[in-house]
Amino acid sequence: MSVSVLGVVGAGFMGTGIAETAAIAGLHVIVYEPEDAPLTRSRLALEAAMVRSVERGRIDREEATAILARITHTSALVDLAAADAVIEAIVEELEAKTELFRALDEALPDVEFLASNTSSIPIAELAAATTRPERVIGLHFFSPVPAMGLVEIVVALDTSEATQAAATVLAEELGKHPIATKDRSGFIVNRLLVPYLMAAVRMYEEGFATREDIDEGMVRGCGHPMGPLTLCDFIGLDVLFAVCNSLYEEFKQPEYAPPPLMKRMVAAGRLGRKTGRGFYDYSQSAVPA
Repeated sequence: MSVSVLGVVGAGFMGTGIAETAAIAGLHVIVYEPEDAPLTRSRLALEAAMVRSVERGRIDREEATAILARITHTSALVDLAAADAVIEAIVEELEAKTELFRALDEALPDVEFLASNTSSIPIAELAAATTRPERVIGLHFFSPVPAMGLVEIVVALDTSEATQAAATVLAEELGKHPIATKDRSGFIVNRLLVPYLMAAVRMYEEGFATREDIDEGMVRGCGHPMGPLTLCDFIGLDVLFAVCNSLYEEFKQPEYAPPPLMKRMVAAGRLGRKTGRGFYDYSQSAVPA
């Protein structure tokens, strides 16, 4: 069965990016969020993305209009019944995701699979909240979704081969390169990336080097597109903090533990680009952070 209608739960940055990517690929998309405000922000973000694409000559106005027409926003969970498969992209909290998967399992008995975009929570824990764990899988997209070409296919203990095959086909139809991974916290990319990022945070915390020199060292010395502290701000320090805690809980290895500075920055609301300040200041009247 091919996915022609995709349900996306969560109208935040990641959910909106998944919806945009799917609509560009020709799928019809139903974006569900119980609150109206996130749905409005998602609509505006999608419209702005289409305007930018037209201005840059990537698509014409007619195509932009057609892409937007393939995306429906709703605050009614029952509307997801029209979807062939559903991808969850809500807050990175186990309790919230578990409650959602329980509700999706009950409300959507006929969807081909239920996928989570989690970056760290074990898929088996989400599958355990359902009565059909064989149709639960991880589809971990990377930010920003329309630009990043990778998707991690996370296979839990009870995920069926049919579910894995269907999710892999969907990823390919969305223009992504799928890589398969076992269901371990952090999967492939974050298990490799997080120790590197946390080493940079500790280096800055200890006063070993300035944030600019740490970042320039990796950009100019290793050819990275951005430095580790800039990348932390881009990902979001709250997201990284949750990923670190999940990795440390699973493996008990010190390189995964979030440094004290990160904990205090999250508590202070300095989460990176999305709040205007993280390791760097992104406000219009920026002063040294």
